[in-house]
Amino acid sequence: MNEGRSDSVVILSGGFDSTTLLYYLHERKRIPAVITFKYGQRHNKEVRFAQMHTQSLGLLHMIVDLSPLQDLWLKSSLVNKDMEIPSATHVSKEVPPSTYVPNRNMIFLSLAIAWAETLGVQEVFYGAQKHDIYGYWDTTSEFTSRVNAVYDLQPNQILIRAPFVNFTKTDILQIGLKIGVDYSKTWSCYRGEDLACGNCPTCAERLKAFHDVGIKDPLHYQ
Repeated sequence: MNEGRSDSVVILSGGFDSTTLLYYLHERKRIPAVITFKYGQRHNKEVRFAQMHTQSLGLLHMIVDLSPLQDLWLKSSLVNKDMEIPSATHVSKEVPPSTYVPNRNMIFLSLAIAWAETLGVQEVFYGAQKHDIYGYWDTTSEFTSRVNAVYDLQPNQILIRAPFVNFTKTDILQIGLKIGVDYSKTWSCYRGEDLACGNCPTCAERLKAFHDVGIKDPLHYQ
């Protein structure tokens, strides 16, 4: 294990973007400590993939269970199972979809930065991506810049990095394929059922990326 040698912290959900980011850092000889969050998300099977990849790379891994606080996010269909997950045809970049989890990324980054301080490292990575067909305010370059401005007040000046923030899903896939990411061991579907639905916003973006590069997605769909 590389537990004593971590040089950064990376937030890993087990999904498409963050898993690519993990291997992107590994390819560059980085040794991040990994933090994963359980918050009552209906697609929590992604956490198992996060564990699998972290163990494979021999990295320090902290799983933070926020699920007792999930009532904070009952406005989100990603948490509230009484709400319907929208299809890709019913979302836009102008209006955040119901899958938006209120202030989630700010909370995750705050906890990741706290761990970075404890570990004595000065970079926190997360797989923010602007999205192709919909969007969240907390996955943008402006959000990252403004949060960094706040944490610049720290004596340690821990920096948040989002290398993929202005990339398309296809851009991220092309990077991942070059470095050998096994996308059959990632999970994207918001519905979190046994098979991916193929029509929720994140499935649609993922399928489009594989179509763009001309290969079949190894994930099984309904």
